[in-house]
Amino acid sequence: MSKVVSLRLHDQQVQRLGRLARRLGRTPSEAAALLLEEALRQAEFALIQFRDSPVGRQAYVQGTSLAVWEVAMVAKAFDNDPGRTAAHLELPPLKIQAALGYAEAYPAEIAEALADNDRPFAELKRLLPNIELITIDAAAS
Repeated sequence: MSKVVSLRLHDQQVQRLGRLARRLGRTPSEAAALLLEEALRQAEFALIQFRDSPVGRQAYVQGTSLAVWEVAMVAKAFDNDPGRTAAHLELPPLKIQAALGYAEAYPAEIAEALADNDRPFAELKRLLPNIELITIDAAAS
């Protein structure tokens, strides 16, 4: 269920919102709702921020280049142990705990990002033309 909430914006805010909405391919109302949702999530989850990425806006761990879904993917390899994940990523455990808390609160969002990550390379190349595939011989390392 949704409700209409009225708010008064300055002319400059309306213009900026319109520019963002066009960039996102959304209406100004949709863009405003998205920004509000992101701001509410950031208020609820310290050390999480939203950024534009090649695949749209995503939750990131503040002060890093890691999206929350990337931290969740690495954490899975360490049995979701924040300490071991933090040591592997060379990040403070508090940042890992923040990412895992966010991932737990929004499992569908994280599952969707992980599924996108598991797409075949040819499909990803269509979405991200500059992507490169790097193959590492694990036996040689």
